[in-house]
Amino acid sequence: MPRTAILQTAQRDFYIDRLRSVMTALVILHHTAITYGGPGGWFWREIETSPTPSSTALTFFCATNQAYFMGFFFLLAGYFTPRSLERKGTAQFLLDRFLRLGLPLLAFILILGPLTAAIVTAFEGHGFWPTIVYLRNHQRIINGPLWFAEALLIFSLIYCAWSAAVAKRRTTPQTPQRSPRPVPAYSWWLLAAVGTGVTALAIRQFVPTGENVFGLQLGYFASYIVLFAVGIAAWRHDWLRQLRWRDAQPWLFITVIAWPFMPVGIVLARKLYGPGRSNFSGGFSWTAILYAFWEPLIAWGIISLWLLVFREHMNKPSAIWDWLNRRAYAVYILHPPVLVTIGLLLHHWTAPALLKFGVTGILSVAATWLISDPIVRLPGIRKIV
Repeated sequence: MPRTAILQTAQRDFYIDRLRSVMTALVILHHTAITYGGPGGWFWREIETSPTPSSTALTFFCATNQAYFMGFFFLLAGYFTPRSLERKGTAQFLLDRFLRLGLPLLAFILILGPLTAAIVTAFEGHGFWPTIVYLRNHQRIINGPLWFAEALLIFSLIYCAWSAAVAKRRTTPQTPQRSPRPVPAYSWWLLAAVGTGVTALAIRQFVPTGENVFGLQLGYFASYIVLFAVGIAAWRHDWLRQLRWRDAQPWLFITVIAWPFMPVGIVLARKLYGPGRSNFSGGFSWTAILYAFWEPLIAWGIISLWLLVFREHMNKPSAIWDWLNRRAYAVYILHPPVLVTIGLLLHHWTAPALLKFGVTGILSVAATWLISDPIVRLPGIRKIV
């Protein structure tokens, strides 16, 4: 290959690592928003969700994040899965997955989850160690944000089984690892969005959003599965490099048009049914249907926008970004006790909810990255995170 082509190939994935770092920071801000009035489950909630302007703003923030950011993580994870499996082989790939996903999940269940819960109960006057003992005696499992590692481990096992089944059916030599194809047309994006919405609505008849099954909120998994599969196909067919503004333009337009429907729907539902009485999480109500289809309709556009902007402007070597990227996974794992501790320390500070959200969020992002720095340097641990 010419030297310029080699450099382009080497630099092409810089922006993907940076996107994962930015999404990790967004996860911390998302949980900070829940602390101060946004909807969702979290260890510590200083302000409950309500119709107040600040809570409503944080509700819109959380709803927008939930529509795409964890699905974006699955897309990026899917993008690197085929290459990793083909390079390492099935046995080594699964061993690596169990080390990098299974061990952090186990560490959170055994240590970080109980620790974070005990910090909260100690602050509330119920004691630190009694909470630890209670959780152990009652075998309460807290996987926290490491549900993502649990789900990705399951997805990896399924992908390995699927790859093995496909390999057995082959009657000709294995095809090349990558076969570039054009980015799918708009009609395929639309079909995927509608199919995702229909599947999400169907799942939520049995498992509404907010309910856990083995620590997983299956109500959101329609988009996670679709985007993980899209990530795999994107690597196979080189879609991320080929993605252009003209491909994303229709979905950026749809995102701008569709996004206000959820805020309007929330406000309308509150006026019709009263605060907290509308059901967006499941069933066949108009609110549940709106939520199920609204998510993919805005997710495709937002994800495309992130990819295009970062590929064009954030794809050059940077020592600062290298430092941030290397610690991003550790930050994702460690942020719950850090965020909760900072939130509790600022509990008696009298300030508007949105100001506390901003201050707590920024401090938690900075503190978690700094705390992660020495941890990723430890022998043994640095091979996992």
